[in-house]
Amino acid sequence: MELLDKLNWRYAAKAMNGEKVAEDKIERILEAARLAPTSSGLQPFEIIMIKNQDVKEKIKPVAWNQSVITDCSHLLVFAAWDTYTEDRINYMFDLTNEIRGFKNEGWENYRQMLLSSYPQKDAEENFNHAAKQAYIAFSQALAAAAFEGVDATPIEGFDPAAVDEILGLREKGLRSAVLLPLGYRKEDKDWLVNLVKVRKPMEELVSVID
Repeated sequence: MELLDKLNWRYAAKAMNGEKVAEDKIERILEAARLAPTSSGLQPFEIIMIKNQDVKEKIKPVAWNQSVITDCSHLLVFAAWDTYTEDRINYMFDLTNEIRGFKNEGWENYRQMLLSSYPQKDAEENFNHAAKQAYIAFSQALAAAAFEGVDATPIEGFDPAAVDEILGLREKGLRSAVLLPLGYRKEDKDWLVNLVKVRKPMEELVSVID
């Protein structure tokens, strides 16, 4: 029930007060994102954590001038791989073998299957797939922030190409997918803070097949 209470508490904060979030809370939010499941365990994304105020100021104009970009404590940018490559796939499989301390024939066959599939696909198709994986981690970070009592604002309203340029992401083989400012709500400036959360009734959302 505690998690559900926290999820009922959270909303997309429209104004933040600039107060800094404790680093241990940020670390746990990032760890929740790191532990998120991803397709084939490839984790095809990176998280750029921005604390620098000048960089936030550069991003704000290309994010519809939303105040939470500059008034947040930490701005997370979830950036997906621009495509899947043999090197990227092999790295994750080799890392798995190293950490587990053994090789498995079925696992190695699965590696070869991915190597014969993903790198040959269109880069845009691969990016869209990788971005979906980034969103899984993003969602887990969002829930973890609520659990920590930290406000967060999911932001898709931004110019990805401009953010990529500001952060030099394309040179790293990355493309920004979604932004997540973390901080604390400024209640007297936030029109959404006291409004009742609205969601579909469970019976409209969930269909049961017995």
